[in-house]
Amino acid sequence: MAEGWARALAGEEVEIKSAGIEAHGQNQRAIKIMSEVGIDISQQESIRVNGEMLEWADLLVTLCDNAEEQCPLLSPHTVKVHLPLPDPAKMRGTEEEVIALFRETREKVRQRVEFVLEQVAYETAV
Repeated sequence: MAEGWARALAGEEVEIKSAGIEAHGQNQRAIKIMSEVGIDISQQESIRVNGEMLEWADLLVTLCDNAEEQCPLLSPHTVKVHLPLPDPAKMRGTEEEVIALFRETREKVRQRVEFVLEQVAYETAV
C-alpha cells in the first residue's frame, strides 16, 4: 500500500522501491481496498529487501516493528525513519472486520506517506 500511495502522491519526482524483510507476493485484500481509492497495485508484488536496494536508497521507511528490528545495516548516506503500523494481513476476524482494518490501515499508510513526502520536499527546498 505504501508504494502505491507514494507513486500516486509523488508522481515521477521520487524514485520509489518497495521491499520487506519477507516476501509474501500479492495481497488481494490490499489490491481491493487500494482500488477503492483509484490506485492500482495489482502489478506490485512483495519482494525481499536486498543489499543493492539498501545501497541505492537515500531514505528507508519502515512501517512494521519486525522490519524495524530486522532491517539490515544501511550505508552511511541512508536515512532511516520508522513509522509503525500493525500489519493488516496478520489481523483476524470476519471478512468484513478484516477489510475494515485494511481500510483503516490504508488511510494511516496514506498519512505516513504524505508526511514522508512533505519532509523530502522540505529537505530538497532547503
